[in-house]
Amino acid sequence: MKKIALFFLIIIIIIVGISYMYLNYKAQFNNAKMENMQFDSYYNKELTGAELTTIINKAIDNNEINQISKNDKGKYIDNENNSINIDIKMIDNDKTYSMETLFAGGMHNFVQYYSQIKFKCINIEYHKSTNKVKYLLFEQITE
Repeated sequence: MKKIALFFLIIIIIIVGISYMYLNYKAQFNNAKMENMQFDSYYNKELTGAELTTIINKAIDNNEINQISKNDKGKYIDNENNSINIDIKMIDNDKTYSMETLFAGGMHNFVQYYSQIKFKCINIEYHKSTNKVKYLLFEQITE
């Protein structure tokens, strides 16, 4: 009788463990999906410089909340979990700027000169481990 009770107890523990792992995975998946929705909606979509400023501020806030460290140049380091980096390719001078460069130069200056200029997200990359947005590339499409 003790062997049967022990067998059923082990089976119940295994079922509870598997259920816990599944529910934890599902919660992480839904969390990543919710966080990605705010950035995925911009892919292949035209938006103004003012809207791009909002996206950059969201990414910087996200990195600050997740305590993403910066390198010696002040750029957020990719941590393979939940960091977000944004680059902006300008056709005015054919250069690509990081969000940190624009932020350090003052977002009000960027808004002043580029608020009505159109940009388009041409690339999105995801973290392999969490499937959260890792990188966005916006390209200027009007002058």
